[in-house]
Amino acid sequence: MRRFLRHGLLATPILYMVALLVLPLGLTAVISYWKRVGPKIKPDFTLAAYAEFFDGARLVVLGRGLVVAAEATAICLVIAYPIAYFLAMRVRPEKARTVLLLFTVPFLVNYILRTFAWTTLLGRTGPINSFLMSAGLVDAPVDWLLFSDFAVLVGLVTSYMPFMIYPLWLSLNGIDRRLIEASSLLGARPRTTFLRITLPLSMPGVFAAIILSLVGSFCAGAVPTILGGVGYQLMGNTITSALDVLNYPLAAAMSSVVIGLMLALLICWYSLFDMRSFLGKILRWRM
Repeated sequence: MRRFLRHGLLATPILYMVALLVLPLGLTAVISYWKRVGPKIKPDFTLAAYAEFFDGARLVVLGRGLVVAAEATAICLVIAYPIAYFLAMRVRPEKARTVLLLFTVPFLVNYILRTFAWTTLLGRTGPINSFLMSAGLVDAPVDWLLFSDFAVLVGLVTSYMPFMIYPLWLSLNGIDRRLIEASSLLGARPRTTFLRITLPLSMPGVFAAIILSLVGSFCAGAVPTILGGVGYQLMGNTITSALDVLNYPLAAAMSSVVIGLMLALLICWYSLFDMRSFLGKILRWRM
């Protein structure tokens, strides 16, 4: 009876994932091969949607989206890694957990509202422009702060940087401190210890953080729409535009390509690292 209950508990999240994730993704992949007939779609097996995607301007959006996502991810990593390192290596565990909890506070506010707040901060009459003019740094409001690549990067970084801190902290917190102490006792400099021990052992968390930020930034829809201005296209709002004109096969094809890229990154992560190396001593008591 106990074994049956255990298997039932394990099956519940699996069934949940299959019903709410695997099946919808599979249906998306199937619809990407269907044919569009006027405002409707007809079951078929055709590559017309993929041809429309890869032969049109949307392919340029794909490349641009990858570049913007990579830039946002690099900025997020530069900010998040020192924070995670400080919390894992220099702060007591109970205080670190409190700080980590504080990083979830912005997510209590709706994602759209948080993004719209940047339009006020970065606008011509916003506090940033007002400060620049009052300080004598500029003579007139700076136009490129809003509705530009800069504004989109600001929105993406503030939206996804907190997500990167958690896997980085998990990985750094799982490093055996005895290795670092032994390196110091042997006379290694802190920089050498970091480059040869801490950074390599934290790479599973780095890679996981990169996946979280890259996929989120690449698929973002609200940020480019609100902060990029009219006509600014990344993959998220490009897929939404296809849905608005009822071109479901094209939207499904673009979504399938994005999902394929995400799965490729996940496969790389699972191939390079195991769960123990990612979660470290958090799982050690269980395994």
